Amino acid sequence: MFLSEYFLPTAKEIPSEAKIVSHRYMLRSGMIRQSSSGIYSWLPIGLRVLRKIEKIIRDEQNRAGAQELLMPTIQSADIWKESGRYADYGKEMLRVEDRHGRELLYGPTNEELITEIFRDTIRSYKDLPLILYHIQWKFRDEVRPRFGVMRGREFLMKDGYSFDMSYEEARSTYNKMFVCYLRIFNRMGLKAIPMTAESGPIGGDMSHEFLILADTGESQVFCDRAILDYSVSDSSIDYKSDLQPTVDKWTSLYAATDEKHDKSQENILGEKLISARGIEVGHIFYFGKKYSQSMNARVSDRDGNMVSVEMGSYGIGVSRLVAAVIEAYHDDNGILWPSVLAPFDVGLINLNVGNQASSQMSLEVYQKLTNAGVEVLYDDRKERAGVKFADMDLIGLPLQLIVGPRGITNDEVELKERKTGKIMKMSLEKALKKILDGKR
Repeated sequence: MFLSEYFLPTAKEIPSEAKIVSHRYMLRSGMIRQSSSGIYSWLPIGLRVLRKIEKIIRDEQNRAGAQELLMPTIQSADIWKESGRYADYGKEMLRVEDRHGRELLYGPTNEELITEIFRDTIRSYKDLPLILYHIQWKFRDEVRPRFGVMRGREFLMKDGYSFDMSYEEARSTYNKMFVCYLRIFNRMGLKAIPMTAESGPIGGDMSHEFLILADTGESQVFCDRAILDYSVSDSSIDYKSDLQPTVDKWTSLYAATDEKHDKSQENILGEKLISARGIEVGHIFYFGKKYSQSMNARVSDRDGNMVSVEMGSYGIGVSRLVAAVIEAYHDDNGILWPSVLAPFDVGLINLNVGNQASSQMSLEVYQKLTNAGVEVLYDDRKERAGVKFADMDLIGLPLQLIVGPRGITNDEVELKERKTGKIMKMSLEKALKKILDGKR
């Protein structure tokens, strides 16, 4: 992509409304623009990151046996009245009427709708277990939207829902999603800690939040320091195996949100107890027959009896994750994207667009890297070098390849690692090899 042709409205000034790092950098780097309170447009470079997060989620959900569908943003109020949540949900629910006077709502979550789909299509235990998920925009009319996309009114969510015949099978599915979530966040370079949590308005008696530690987090969290040393295997996982030992390992150490905090642990753990702020990036629930009974979602068992199914819900804040990653990875100059989430792999900087040799080499480099599958943002603008360096640091691409007339004379280019700030002078051939080796 040629930066001179790319819609990337960066800004030097810090927006007055932005109170946390992620909000400031998302606005300044041209990722988002506010449409109204708590509602944002995602501009091209922000959307690229969003799509990469979606891909990781899809990869791991599909690997775990979940199947993707897509439910509408607008739902009928009737199914919410059937479950009993329509009157209880509160003012966060945006309620509307169509031209025929039918009551509708902008979905804040999808338990009712997925239960309706299930009961209208599934009749037998032979079709279970079943895990369905979708990635869709949600709306909750927050009293005080703040922190950019971290606490907005419109947000992108991954919602997953499971259906099982028994508690034992439902627990097995819960474990599967527990492990799947560990893998999702690990692939993004995040240390997400599963913590015992309240189920909230969704309901249920088994629930874990996945949080990353950050000073700007909204939740107060407590955990055993040793859990920070736990790692997630990058090797393939057999989701048909018994995953209870893995779940037991991650839940054996104390970790809880403020609502579930046991103060006695403060004396038991002493200095080993961490008290910090956390950002919730995922939440899983087991709620049994809460919706299947109220909405008559039943199937025939092996004896021909009609029984209500066991259900669970599994959510990931996709748009929130973008902000969470920035909160975890940034410096004073801008964002430090993990390579798997970076909107582009390399920022190619032509220091002198008016110099024929510099422009020719830059174009050749751009074509070679692009043909090799490397995503390149080529800064071919007629701007000062300082402006180009500042913009590249701000948007946070992992590598910057710098080409200029002086370097060409010495048969050299510069390769900068954004994370470390290290600048290496080397031949173009070596620079290209280093970039391509890192891509493999």
